Formats: sequence, structure tokens, C-alpha cells
Amino acid sequence: MSQFHIPCRQSFTDTILELAKKDKEIIIVTSDAAGTVTLNKFAKELPSQIIDVGIAEQNAIGVAAGIASVGKKVFVCGPACFYTSRSLEQIKVDIAYSGINVKIIGVNAGVSYGAFGATHHCLHDIATLRTFPGIQIISPSDAIQAKKITEILPDHKNPVYVRMGRNSVPKIYSENNISFEIGKANTLIEGTDITIIGTGETVYHCLQAANLLKKEGISARVIDMHTLKPSDEQAVLKAARETGKIVTVEEHSVYGGLGAIVSEIVVQNYPVPTRILGIPDENVINAKPSEIFAYYKIDAQGIYQEVLDFLQNISNSEK
Repeated sequence: MSQFHIPCRQSFTDTILELAKKDKEIIIVTSDAAGTVTLNKFAKELPSQIIDVGIAEQNAIGVAAGIASVGKKVFVCGPACFYTSRSLEQIKVDIAYSGINVKIIGVNAGVSYGAFGATHHCLHDIATLRTFPGIQIISPSDAIQAKKITEILPDHKNPVYVRMGRNSVPKIYSENNISFEIGKANTLIEGTDITIIGTGETVYHCLQAANLLKKEGISARVIDMHTLKPSDEQAVLKAARETGKIVTVEEHSVYGGLGAIVSEIVVQNYPVPTRILGIPDENVINAKPSEIFAYYKIDAQGIYQEVLDFLQNISNSEK
């Protein structure tokens, strides 16, 4: 599980190339084919199935929507930070409001750009896009899951936003042991004392934290909430009823993301103590992604410490 694999973005581009070779209806629209999305090979081998609009994300969404309106299977790919801010109106009107079946691949989401700084971080995309009717949101946790998602998307009849990071990530799944269904979370470890729910690249750290907690005699359930919209309400409520406490972990603002989604579910159905781990309301430090994870306690050691503190606070309040 600790072995590093290729980046999710590379898994996507490798997989979509093989799919597009067999299906000429698949069209890529991008604003940065080489640098961000690693589509160099796709452009070389299938030049008639890719359009690079240059650094013009708003145009890319409009062009993608137009091509999709005549029945093509369109993927628009580029930096998540720009597509979910600069192109927000085009996503809202051209895709969501118009009901156009486009798959948006937001690369370098979260803090994966690292020292490029706040302008290139993407910590708002889940909060923003989940308010747009009809758009589904997916966040793969490793390259194998990213491959599985990519294989499903061409024939999936719904607008989808997929957020993925820039860097290599550890393996969580194996080719022979990968279950993926949109809207159905994966329980990776069963537990009875507390539930840790992660999404995207934080899932690996949740698993590592659960292993540390096990050494303390704490049984932590770990859930991979790969689909943020539609979210798996039943998995959340089952965890709430069976473990009584939930911690969420995300590479996103603490406002409006996974923590908010889980909190909305439990507070309306089965209230339990919940703690949200993510990026607070401040400008993120300039550092490597791993250093940012550690600073904001969304790495394995930080999650472990936060869970212990959370459990201690609950114990103290019950005395």
C-alpha cells in the first residue's frame, strides 16, 4: 500500500488515449495539453481528436459544450484552479443550465501546485460546483481508481467534474481489487470506535492514521468518499449509527467541501460529534504539498493526533 504509483493525471491521459483509439467519438478540449494534463502523446497520435485553445479556459468550456451538443463524448482538461473560477459562468450556463454532457477534468486540484502559491491552489471547487444542478463531482484517491473512473466516463450520460492532483500518489487499490460505482463510497477498513472519511489524495493518509490508531487500541473505520456529488448518504449514516463519531479529511477549504457534505447529512438525520479537517480560512503557506499536508494536519500523523484530541474532548464532555 505504501508503494508510489503514477499521478492520477497521467493515469487519466494514458487511459483516455487507449479508449479514444477505439472510439472516434471521444474528443479532448484543453487549454494546456503539454504542461498540465500530459496530453502530448494523445496530441501526437490522435491530432484529429484534440483541440487546444491555448490559455483560454472560458473558451475551452464553450467549445466543449458546443461539440458535446452534437453527440460527441467530450472531455475538457486543464488546471482545476482556473476552470472552477475563471470559467465558472460557462460551466454554470453552458453545461449545468443547458444540461450538456461534458466531462471536466480539473488537474492540479487542492494544493498539488505547491510553491506556485495561492493563485494556483484549488480549494473551492467542491463547494462551488456542487451547487450547480446536474453536475456530479468525483475525486479519485489513486491512479488505479482514476483509470477505472476514466473507463466509465465516456458512456456515462451526465456532466461530471473530476478533481485530481499533480503528483505521484501511493497505491490504495490494485488492478484486481478495485470497486467503483458513482455515488457509492468504499469502506476500506471496518471499525467500531470512530469513522474517518477521506476523499482524493487524503484517503491514503486516513488509512495510515487508522493503522497508528490501531496501535493505541482504537478501531477506526476508513471510508473513501470518491464521489462528492451524489454523495453516499447511506454509508455516512451507517457510520454515524455504528461508530458514533466522524472525522472528515480533505484537501479543500473547510467550508463547503467533504466536511460540509457529511455534516449536512448527519445533522439532518442522525447527529453525532463531527470534526472537519482541511484548509482553514487563510492564505495557504508556500511549501511542497507534503509540507502543506503536514502543516494543516491532513497527513497521517496530523489526522492521528486530531483524532486522539477529538476523542479526548468527547470523553471530557461526557464526565
